[in-house]
Amino acid sequence: MNPPHSYYFSLEIVLMYLRDMVERLVERCASCFSDPAERLQFLQRATVSDEGGQGRTRFTRAFGWALARHEFVRKLLPIAGLATLITVALGIAVVVEGGSRQAAISPSIPPVNRQAEEQLNASPNAEAPELPPRVWLVEATQGFDLYSNGLRVENQFATATGPRTYLVFARNLRELEAPERRSSPAGIVFHTTESHMAPFEEDHNQGLRRAGEGLLEYVCRKRAYHFVIDRFGRVFRIVRESDHANHAGHSVWADQNWIYVNLNESFLGVAFEAQTRREDEPSPLNPAQVHAGRILTDMLRARFGIAAENCVAHGQVSINPGARQAGYHTDWSAHLPFRELGLRDNYSQPLPSVVLFGFETDPSFSHDASPVFRQALLVAESDIQQEAAARNLAIERYRETLQERYKDTIKALAASTPTQENSQ
Repeated sequence: MNPPHSYYFSLEIVLMYLRDMVERLVERCASCFSDPAERLQFLQRATVSDEGGQGRTRFTRAFGWALARHEFVRKLLPIAGLATLITVALGIAVVVEGGSRQAAISPSIPPVNRQAEEQLNASPNAEAPELPPRVWLVEATQGFDLYSNGLRVENQFATATGPRTYLVFARNLRELEAPERRSSPAGIVFHTTESHMAPFEEDHNQGLRRAGEGLLEYVCRKRAYHFVIDRFGRVFRIVRESDHANHAGHSVWADQNWIYVNLNESFLGVAFEAQTRREDEPSPLNPAQVHAGRILTDMLRARFGIAAENCVAHGQVSINPGARQAGYHTDWSAHLPFRELGLRDNYSQPLPSVVLFGFETDPSFSHDASPVFRQALLVAESDIQQEAAARNLAIERYRETLQERYKDTIKALAASTPTQENSQ
């Protein structure tokens, strides 16, 4: 005996109610994350897929992943007790099995495309990788340094600028009036040199060597980076690690606890001899450069205790402070081989310059970016809109408030010695 029509109508009402309840709960749960990268991770995991009937499993795992974080549990339980979570999980099962397989995610957050989702799932970013095994100096000569992981750093172009010293700001911007001064590098910014590229072929050996030598002489004069990796995979020290280099210019980055502004002083600069390429073009690096980048990154992270989340592309940190736009320089907005460098895929992190300081993104920026990076840009913009709505402010007014905080940060940096900006 078939159920009456009114049965289906009643069931549809129940399903609509449950779906709305879940969407609101996901939104509120996502707002409990103070770190944008973790918020993005939760939203991705909580998005129910209708492929292969995995919706219920995915949603349950998302909450299991989230509940493992103490801060999340502390904030979530007053909102929804355990009974509510069980009820919602059962509701999701009904929604999925009843054929209404919608994403349990706020419609204000654009869904990640399939390629970006696959990249995120292939390299989970919930926790940064542990620091690499200890790497130590084996031999130091005037011409080169040799390290225990096989890294050889050439010193013939090594130069000095001045001792590193910089201010960091608590991510809780209410503590802006009390920045902390440091002298140890907090992260790594990866660059491309944007120099002339001869074909990487045997018949062009002479041109390759000549171009490489010219590049090294130029960046040495400009004190442009701490390290350059040439097209043969050789690593050259340009500015010694104890000093600042002119590599990042106007820039912003933040980890879970700290905000870094104008990263010449606070981050090391590592440049690959390469030119920027769009997402739809092949990677500009060869295997020798990738290997050299990995063992150099391992050495620097082991030596200075650098967190994986602070190893980022120049395109992620560069800003135009006058126009209040992120992405002034766009090198490595695609193709940076994070996993091959022993890092998590930091393209998935919403830009701190947008979320914390209200900057906007240049439309051309996302055009050339990787799919995961484009999604992170969208999530950053969505975060701004949601925070503005939570404060009952127009989006323009909320951006102005955040940009005032950026101005206050720059004023706090005024006591620091300014360094030359690099146009690269």
